[in-house]
Amino acid sequence: MGTTVEKMGTTVELTADDGHRLDAYEASAEGDAKGGLVVVQEIFGVNDHIRAVCDAFVAEGYNVVSPALFDRVERGVELAYGEDTFMRGRALRAEIGWDQVVLDVKAAVERLKSPGAVGVVGYCWGGSAAWLAACRLDLACAVGYYGGHIIEFNGERPRCPTMLHFGERDSFIPMVDVEQIRTAHPDVPVHVYPADHGFNCDARASHDPESAGTARQRTLTFFTLHAGAA
Repeated sequence: MGTTVEKMGTTVELTADDGHRLDAYEASAEGDAKGGLVVVQEIFGVNDHIRAVCDAFVAEGYNVVSPALFDRVERGVELAYGEDTFMRGRALRAEIGWDQVVLDVKAAVERLKSPGAVGVVGYCWGGSAAWLAACRLDLACAVGYYGGHIIEFNGERPRCPTMLHFGERDSFIPMVDVEQIRTAHPDVPVHVYPADHGFNCDARASHDPESAGTARQRTLTFFTLHAGAA
C-alpha cells in the first residue's frame, strides 16, 4: 500500500453526532463494491500516504472513506514524515479526546453503510481508534496496526471480528502490552512481525516491505471473510 497508487478519490464533508463537521477522503470502487472500509489516519493526517492506502483498498473492490481527525483542532493538516512533524502530530492528537475520535469514525461508517457491510482499518493513532470502533460501534470487522493506546482500553471487548498487527521491534509498544492484549482477548488474532513501528508505511524509514505485505494479505483475507459481501 504505497504512495505510487494513483489518486482515485475526492474530499467530502461529514457531520458527526455532536454536530462537528469534518473533511474526509472518499473513493469508490468501479461497479458493485464488495463492501465499505473506513481508513483511520496516523498522527500525520490524511496525507498522500493515507490516500494511497485508501486507493489501494479501492483497487481491491471496496468503497473507502478516511476521516480527517485533526479537523477537531485544525483543518487541512497533512504532515510529512520527520521528527518535527511527529512532534506536531502528537501535540494535535493530544487535544482530541477518544470519544471525539469514535464520533468521527462513526460519521465515516454512516457514510458507507449503504450498500453493504462496513469494516474499519487504522494505523498508529488510527490502530487504537480501530480498536475502540470495534468495541463501541456496529461494524462488520476491524483491523488495527500498531495501536499504542489499545492497552489503555484492554478492558473493553470488540463487538465484531477484530485483528491486530504489531512489530516486535516497536519502541513505542512494549511486547508485554501486546501479550496482555493477546491474553485478554484470545479470540482476536494478534500478529507480530520482525519490524518496527510504522512498518506498513513506505514513506517512513521503518517501512518493512515483507512484513507489510504479509499483514496486507492477512488484512485483505479478513475483510473478504467479514466485510466482502455488499
